[in-house]
Amino acid sequence: MSPGTAPPAERSGSERRLLGIAFVLVLGTFMATVDATIVAVAIDTLATGFDAPVADIQWVTTAYLLAVVAAVPASGWLADRFGGRRVWLLAVGGFLVASALCALAWSLPSLIAFRVLQGLTGGLLPATGQALLARIAGPGRTGRVIGVVAVVPLLSPVLGPLIGGAILGAASWPWLFLVNLPIGALAIPLALRYVPVVPAAPGRTAFDLRGALLLSPGLAVLVLGLTEVAHGRGLPAALGVAAGAVMLVGFVVHGLRTRRVPLVDPRLFTRPPFGAAALALLVLGASVFGTTFLLPLYLQTGHGLSAPGAGLVLAFQGAGAVAGSVLVNRTIDTLAPRTLVLAGIGLILLGTIPFTQLGHDLPEALIAGSLVARGLGMALIAAPVMNIVYSRVEPDLLPRAAGALNLLNTVGGSIGTALLAVVLQSRLETRGADVPQAFADTFLWVLGLCLIAAAGATRLPRTRPRRT
Repeated sequence: MSPGTAPPAERSGSERRLLGIAFVLVLGTFMATVDATIVAVAIDTLATGFDAPVADIQWVTTAYLLAVVAAVPASGWLADRFGGRRVWLLAVGGFLVASALCALAWSLPSLIAFRVLQGLTGGLLPATGQALLARIAGPGRTGRVIGVVAVVPLLSPVLGPLIGGAILGAASWPWLFLVNLPIGALAIPLALRYVPVVPAAPGRTAFDLRGALLLSPGLAVLVLGLTEVAHGRGLPAALGVAAGAVMLVGFVVHGLRTRRVPLVDPRLFTRPPFGAAALALLVLGASVFGTTFLLPLYLQTGHGLSAPGAGLVLAFQGAGAVAGSVLVNRTIDTLAPRTLVLAGIGLILLGTIPFTQLGHDLPEALIAGSLVARGLGMALIAAPVMNIVYSRVEPDLLPRAAGALNLLNTVGGSIGTALLAVVLQSRLETRGADVPQAFADTFLWVLGLCLIAAAGATRLPRTRPRRT
């Protein structure tokens, strides 16, 4: 083993030490993913503070998500080039600086600009942390710790509005961003002390500039175009969707033809079981973020709940995700991935069906139970899918595989939310005053996404993983 190389955790460290490393790396993922939704409950507060219309304030969230989508593809190359721990530490530092600047924003344009910087640094944290943890753990123990990592993106859409509502109840809006500072201040020294150095990939691969100019802007423009569709702006929407689609097709052609290592290799998705796993994560992202968008909006417009109250209802989904992560941690090394994922999709379907009946004034207990089932099902999908990829991909490919998976999850959430917003707008226009039924119609699309994921999951491995 070369000097400076971190030996696999199953040889050099205890399971407790490995879980400690996972906890440290999860702090970065937690900051980045919670910040995607923490300002959702502050729209009215920011509109009043900056004397701006709500449509403009929405850019505080949209700008962050677009920046994350743009940053994720570069995470694999950066980790290969400079080493995973170094990139992770620099991303945490940059995220903290951007958070402080957001809190000091003097105008809406300045806040949006600093949110872009926040997204560019935060977008690197989940993929880099997951790839780094998989390298440190080794194939034999990846399944043991991946449940800890996988549950955070499931909890973040739930915790973001809850934390945001609690902060606004006790302090002013800058604290929505200042809350990141103590978390990052804890994460950096812990990482320096406990996270071992994993060396950069041998050889220096040139950065895929042409791919970056096609993929990141293409995804951002596509999501932006779908957002414009939801707002009813026909020409900008058509231009955005068309331009984004053309750039993405161009990237796929470039990725298949180039002799260099592409930013995200399209061939990865043809390697079983990576393609089926990627589809499951894509649809999972759409389902998680789509429901997080639809349900609070329905609870506020249909039930008269406040934004913090609506966020509190979503806590049941978080409770289900926590319970699911415990269950997965106990079974991930003994049950076949396909069994776990299909069971998870089944639970999400079961938990989504009641929301297709919102026009019938559902009891609150049924809504809570449905959310628990959905959270449990989401945990049964996320961890096994990540374990499949991280335990079977060659170590040198882990950073790029992690970047591709996180990109799909992020894109799934962004496109899924934008698509459901378009469907909801259409159904509201059709249903008129029957708002609950319009939401019920939209949740039928969430069911459709789950069925697509189930079809892809049938191609996952049907045998339990071998112990190494």
